[in-house]
Amino acid sequence: MTRTPTLLDAALTCATAWQWPVLPGVGRSGADSPRCACPDPDCVVPGAHPFDPGLLAASADARMVAWWWARRPSAPVLLATGGSAPCAVSLPAIAAARAVVRLDAQGMRLGPIVATPTRWSLLVAPYSLERLGELLYSKDHVPASLRFHGEGGYLLLPPSAASGGGQVHWEREPVAGPDGLWLPEVEDVVHALVEASSGAPGGGSRLAY
Repeated sequence: MTRTPTLLDAALTCATAWQWPVLPGVGRSGADSPRCACPDPDCVVPGAHPFDPGLLAASADARMVAWWWARRPSAPVLLATGGSAPCAVSLPAIAAARAVVRLDAQGMRLGPIVATPTRWSLLVAPYSLERLGELLYSKDHVPASLRFHGEGGYLLLPPSAASGGGQVHWEREPVAGPDGLWLPEVEDVVHALVEASSGAPGGGSRLAY
């Protein structure tokens, strides 16, 4: 019988196979509770954010990762984005599914994709905040539904519980090639998504939903 991978398994894979800095999310106040374990009673991302340890503690050290999840085996897995780690561009799930089909049809090469019931995140090569700012400034219009997970940010990884319910999964899993894990550049992904967003009825964005 095949054993179901645990959150510890996922965290160790990220840290050792991909050298991604990870840390445990704060989690929920109880196994069946919708409330976040952090002190904020109105937390908008319950369970799915850093708290203790903080984001700066993220590590790719297998011993540290094993120690964290030995103490908190149900803790969500968070990737600290930026630096030498992947960044991401996310958009609403329905719009993302449509956009990915369109980009595949155009022959664009995409990297890993993290999916929650409400949003998909397309992983991209690391970029700086300055580079992102220049990219956005160069565009006449960028859909407001796009979010950027870059330097100083974080991303919830599979198989964590999503903050709004349901579970995070890989829509496209990381796959290593001869030169390691390949990631697209943020400029290429944003340009393709901006192109894919145009032409909605009434002049709106196809990536709004």
